[in-house]
Amino acid sequence: MQMNTPSRSARSMRNRIRLTRRGRIALIASGAVVAGTAVAVPLLTPGDDEGEPRPTSLVIREGWRATQIYDAVDKTLELPPGTTRNSLAKANLKLPNDAEGNPEGYLFPGTYPLGERPTPEKLLAAMVDNANRKFHGAPIAAGAQRNALNVYQAVTIASIVQAEAATKGDMGKVARVIYNRLARGMPLQMDSTINYALGRSAPKAAAKDTGIDSPYNSYQRMGLPPTPIDNPGEAAMRAAISPAPGDWLYFVTVKPGDTRFTADQDEHERNVAEADRNRRSASPREGAKT
Repeated sequence: MQMNTPSRSARSMRNRIRLTRRGRIALIASGAVVAGTAVAVPLLTPGDDEGEPRPTSLVIREGWRATQIYDAVDKTLELPPGTTRNSLAKANLKLPNDAEGNPEGYLFPGTYPLGERPTPEKLLAAMVDNANRKFHGAPIAAGAQRNALNVYQAVTIASIVQAEAATKGDMGKVARVIYNRLARGMPLQMDSTINYALGRSAPKAAAKDTGIDSPYNSYQRMGLPPTPIDNPGEAAMRAAISPAPGDWLYFVTVKPGDTRFTADQDEHERNVAEADRNRRSASPREGAKT
């Protein structure tokens, strides 16, 4: 993690909502964005006369980005690449005004039956309708209001939590780091937002990446990114509205199963140095396996 200096500039709550960048080690939660092309995980049933199995359901993983979901729908329905993305204009999705037509964050993870005549529009609408039921009912809507957020901002925080937390048990702490940084006027400095801007799933951003010109650059821009950066699941949403109590401002995964949270910058820098040593020592062994 880089050094973080609090800013005194006053911002609206939406612009102030930015969190601490995750550490230098991959914090990949179960269901976080995975490397490579997204793959639909269908449930199969006997198919046509030739015995070809056909999918009956599409499984959307927690933390998938919209682009991964579009690819999964195209593959499951055997459509040309780009068909689902191009169907957005006619899908008539019931998105919040803040989304400005972008469904990122509202394609709720889950298992979706294909039905008799599945189309991209029907599947996307089912995901968004599911998200609206989850997000705009109690306790999510009330929890967002309790934290002086609107629902869209809470979903945006949840998407960062989903991408950054190494485990579900860490989600509440990651959310608290976000709130603490926002309250202090600090940039979030999250690698996950930069990786989203660059369209990649690598967990660690290089130093040169922190200078990119993007509204998703949470090293240079204050507050939350303009949209969610993935489609979070229920655990991440619960963490976003009910963060764990604590004064943490920094966190880094030193090694698998050991993510350290602290409010002390010097301690955090020592943790980062240890994480870097562990990563370097592990690299030769990883290379030998491949």
